Amino acid sequence: MTDAPLEVTDDPRRELAEFLRTRRTRLRPQDVGLEPGPRRRVAGLRREELALLAGVSSDYYQRMEQGRDVRPSDQVLDALARALNFSAEESRHLHSLAAAARTPARRPRRHAPEVVPPTTLRLLRTMPAPAVVIGRFLDVLAWSPLAGALLGEFTQRPQMERNLLSLLLHPEADQACPERAATVAELTAMLRTQVAADPGHPRAVELVGELAVRSDEFATLWARHDVEETTRGRMRVNHPLVGELNLDWDAYPMPGASGPMLIVYTAEEGGPDDERLQLLAGLLDAPGPASASAQQRSPDTPAGPA
Repeated sequence: MTDAPLEVTDDPRRELAEFLRTRRTRLRPQDVGLEPGPRRRVAGLRREELALLAGVSSDYYQRMEQGRDVRPSDQVLDALARALNFSAEESRHLHSLAAAARTPARRPRRHAPEVVPPTTLRLLRTMPAPAVVIGRFLDVLAWSPLAGALLGEFTQRPQMERNLLSLLLHPEADQACPERAATVAELTAMLRTQVAADPGHPRAVELVGELAVRSDEFATLWARHDVEETTRGRMRVNHPLVGELNLDWDAYPMPGASGPMLIVYTAEEGGPDDERLQLLAGLLDAPGPASASAQQRSPDTPAGPA
């Protein structure tokens, strides 16, 4: 276990500082055309080296990494992103953090529970493909019948434990998900992106603290400050009834305000994975929780505020 639990900071300047520091220390001098030199005592680039590459003063950049009250322009942020070889997702994350750091502190706001509309539940009941509705912080809010068959006993867990990261950080998850470690890293990066948009959210604070105390793996990944957007990917799972399934997934924003996402899993038509999915669908006629229609947490005990 970790020696001390991680916290979700509600100070955007500190979050911006930590993000820049982790990205600077992972970049080697030779990656940006600099000579590494014989006596380097720091990992990655020095602050003054990054400042030189980005065309800003060393003092200004140092104040950014110290979390002091600086308000970098979009031009400065773009220069830092280029110097650090940022991906598109990392660049957007950098601008979001800087925008939050420039915004005066707001009074705490009320967070309403995440709710899946009845029309979406009806859609799930009719979907032949596995589909789930995922909350902002990876809570599983609802699922189609075939997704319930894939999730198995997970659907019977207490509502507060129906979280994708919580599921994959379970000691036995390697048996069902051969690429579990890579998936956990991907989901942690997705969670980081969502938390940055609302760092003081009660569910975010609760979830990150809980997972960090429970899992050294998560604590290490969270400290890396990796970010990734929820768009599409691939999942490999070993199902006890039909064997290995290799599925593609795509995420679709729900209509209205930002928040829950609809994620649909598919297999190439006519391929072996499609055949196994069809076999699993045929088993849904048997009584049991997997054969129920689209499920959702009870409105009396929501999994967390939205």
